[in-house]
Amino acid sequence: MAYRELFTRPVLTWCAVTTVARLPVAMAPLALVFLVRERPGGYSLGAVLAAVYVLGEIVAAPVLGLRMRAERARPQMAAGLGVGAAGFTGLGLAQGAHPVVLGVLAVLAGAGPVAVSAGLRALLTAMVPERAVTQALSLESMLTFGIWAAAPALTTGLALGAGPGVPLLLQGALMALGLAGLWLLPTGWAAEKQEKDGADRRALLAAWPVYVLGAASLTLLALAELVLPALLEQRGIAIGWAGPLLAGFSIGSVAGSFLYGLRSDWPGPLPAQSLLLVLGVTAGVALVAVVPGALGLGAALVAAGLLQAPAMLTRNLALRRVLPPSALAAGYSMMYAAVGAGYAASGTLAGGLLKVVAPSTAILCGVGLTLLLVTVAALGERSLVRNREARTSRPREENEDPALSRRKP
Repeated sequence: MAYRELFTRPVLTWCAVTTVARLPVAMAPLALVFLVRERPGGYSLGAVLAAVYVLGEIVAAPVLGLRMRAERARPQMAAGLGVGAAGFTGLGLAQGAHPVVLGVLAVLAGAGPVAVSAGLRALLTAMVPERAVTQALSLESMLTFGIWAAAPALTTGLALGAGPGVPLLLQGALMALGLAGLWLLPTGWAAEKQEKDGADRRALLAAWPVYVLGAASLTLLALAELVLPALLEQRGIAIGWAGPLLAGFSIGSVAGSFLYGLRSDWPGPLPAQSLLLVLGVTAGVALVAVVPGALGLGAALVAAGLLQAPAMLTRNLALRRVLPPSALAAGYSMMYAAVGAGYAASGTLAGGLLKVVAPSTAILCGVGLTLLLVTVAALGERSLVRNREARTSRPREENEDPALSRRKP
């Protein structure tokens, strides 16, 4: 399936709505830092607000994802974007408010729209033919990495040029625009009604190795983003290279998304593909810790980004295969929570280690954490395969003639 076949009016409309709904999320952490940086202890307060915002996302993602109904997802997504718009607008207008008030608004801004991304992804895969799902998810990945590459520059320019609260007011306006745009999209996606209570929840819990692998992948991204400035200083490289180097990671991810979507039948099962790709990203980040010079760092980051996007795509495709349509939004939301937790854990580990070890050592310790998570995910996937094989063979054995069974030695 060629990419050009995706460029239909419904898919392009989806891209527009997704851009205005996700750009505020990509801008949020940096915008919160700029909002309070001129206050006493501003940078520390900004870091706390950003952490509170992410915590709201992590806690709310599985809860709201489980409540989303496939056939009527639009009202729930609209409510989420409405809460997010109110939270961001409140933050932009209440710049001088008490930190507790800002914290409450940050939680609302993070928690409200957290399931919208999952709902939009499930909606996209329902809008295209089954043979085009890989290309559709690749298109979404390219769009996402493009948004995350543009968000820091947009946030910084507005905060410094127009005022610290302006980015947050723009974020509120964009979410409100995304809310209105939902009515240009289908109200939901088709899903078979579950006959047994708790079937969706059991399927979601059984997919835990996919979530762990997602957390492993985001620990690497946290290392690349949070430790890179300190690593540049250790290498004697101008810290201004941090922005271009991270942009190279994003550009590599966009390229990786495009290349993976050029075909729908890459060799090997999806879990094995994902494991190998995450290990490749791990090797790239480990190289960042040891190679000298900005050119070597850039090459390692571009290579890691090139593999990071396909690793994310294979996780989403694997999740789509193991979950029923009615549980897709919840599964994507739980993945969001897992990768957010992985990012936070790696960032916390790296921040603590930077106080006692060199930045390159901190990166290698983070790589060790990633390998531990990958091992857990691989063992979990192996156990799931064995259980599925056992369930597949059990009905065949139960349907055999008892008399014939007794004749077996």
